[in-house]
Amino acid sequence: MRSTGLTRDQLEIRDEKKGQAYFARITHEGRSAQAIVAEVLDAAIRNFPWPKSMRWGAGDLRWVRPLHSILCILTDEQGAQVVPMQIEGIEAGAATRGHRFMGPDAFTVSSFEDYETKLKRARVMLRAEERAETIWSEASSQAFAQGLALVEDRGLLDEVSGLVEWPVVLMGEIGEEFLDLPPEVLQTSMKEHQKFFSVRDPRSGKITRFVTVANIETPDHGATILAGNGKVLAARLSDAKFFWENDLRIVEAGGLEAMVEGLSNVTFHNKLGSQSDRIARIAALAREIAPQVSAEADAAEKAARVAKADLRSEMVGEFPELQGLMGRYYAQAQGLSPEIAAAAQEHYQPLGPSDAVPSAPVSVAVALADKLDTLAGFWAIDEKPTGSKDPFALRRAALGVIRLVLSNGLRLKLRDLLAEADARASADDLMSFFHDRLKVHLRAEGIPHDVIDACIAMPGNDDLTLLVARAEALAAFLKTEDGTNLTQGFRRANNILTQAEEKDGVEYSYGADAKFAESAEEKALFAALDGAQPKIDAAMASEDFGAAMAAMASLRAPIDAFFEAVQVNADNQVLRRNRLNLLSRIRATCGAVADLTKIEG
Repeated sequence: MRSTGLTRDQLEIRDEKKGQAYFARITHEGRSAQAIVAEVLDAAIRNFPWPKSMRWGAGDLRWVRPLHSILCILTDEQGAQVVPMQIEGIEAGAATRGHRFMGPDAFTVSSFEDYETKLKRARVMLRAEERAETIWSEASSQAFAQGLALVEDRGLLDEVSGLVEWPVVLMGEIGEEFLDLPPEVLQTSMKEHQKFFSVRDPRSGKITRFVTVANIETPDHGATILAGNGKVLAARLSDAKFFWENDLRIVEAGGLEAMVEGLSNVTFHNKLGSQSDRIARIAALAREIAPQVSAEADAAEKAARVAKADLRSEMVGEFPELQGLMGRYYAQAQGLSPEIAAAAQEHYQPLGPSDAVPSAPVSVAVALADKLDTLAGFWAIDEKPTGSKDPFALRRAALGVIRLVLSNGLRLKLRDLLAEADARASADDLMSFFHDRLKVHLRAEGIPHDVIDACIAMPGNDDLTLLVARAEALAAFLKTEDGTNLTQGFRRANNILTQAEEKDGVEYSYGADAKFAESAEEKALFAALDGAQPKIDAAMASEDFGAAMAAMASLRAPIDAFFEAVQVNADNQVLRRNRLNLLSRIRATCGAVADLTKIEG
């Protein structure tokens, strides 16, 4: 009563299934819809979480921009009515305005449909998705008419569609002196600085034009707007051209090694040394990994030593998102081999779950070395992810290693490589982290966590390709009737055996002899185990987990029949010991494929 503010005389006693209980009847008086809307809207306006807001005039209201009017009407069977409310002296009404220049006069509306229709007449396109569709369609049409193609950029499209009320698409030309810049440089500069879309010539692959989106129709059809934008763009691209040419001069004079020298003064982490120290570690590890991924060791080491050189380039200093890509261009300009140039760009990949995975051996070697050095280094200094915090993107690095290994079918002993990367790091602890990331990765592919646990418990769990092959075969097996029933039989055998071992204080792990079998079902189980064991052993030796599961499935019926017909804990101790040892054979035979004790249900 204290928590609700009620008194004893407001309560009544009612009979319930478990006895009597106190109930309170609370009545909330109804209010008009207008009053409720006014209250909710007032709270929404005052408390709306804008990333940035401002105050103006003498009031206390904060809003993304100065608020001039509030349109608030409620429609019922009697028609549209203005909701009486005011905020900071602004009275709600039924009037609004359209485009500031092309439709500045106020107009009244009677419904949402009326509002949207009249806004469009006043040159305001209300829906962001309609603005985006208009921009994309018109820009694509203009590019196609010139035999060109609009470069798709969904993020930029969403941003630009939020900047205009009435999109007017204009296409302009890029100055001839800038056309030899790498297309990615042109695209990045125009996007970041001007919010321009890029237009590519499919024949040459060059970015030759740009698309800008104005917010107004003009008598000269945008000529003045394009002229102004062209001047600003030329200034921006002049900077990009200067960076490009200056970087090329450094590469031509001293190669990427000249850029790398400057990284000795750049700290990677105060406990892990400079970027130059890190490059040396990655190069040594890449050389170690190279033979295991079919890469040439000298090429892998060379690629690792120059892969991060572009971090000292002026172009990457201006546009950090171009790191790696510029390294590839500069490596090509230096005349380095195509695989080394490719590794400069690809060693960062994959950057996320949907990013491409490198397949070229040199790129794979450097990418693995880069990520393993990061993981082992930060593990060694105890900078591990906690909860939702992962400032050094270690989860992403681990997932990158997993995808590199699995996509390329690599057979690596990760524990050895992690120890090679940094002997101070706990390889076992790091492998647990990899296994957690692997569970997340495989869960998206429909493999349950208990299946993965059953396979992680087996030897060789740092060979991720082997581990996943085992998990996929086990998951498929458990979806069959034989798999489900065999697991239940295994669980029954394991439970009986475990209880007996705890009770007797001994381990029943050998000595089952078919000469002590009494019933036909018991003799059949001995025969089935004798027949399945060599098949399972041969399949496991060749890492054919599917065949091993198929051989194990043949045990399902004999095990079921055995438990139906035979009492394990017989009064005769000789029979009891023999049958417990027989259960031990079941546990050992099935346990050679996966630890079925981890399977739930």
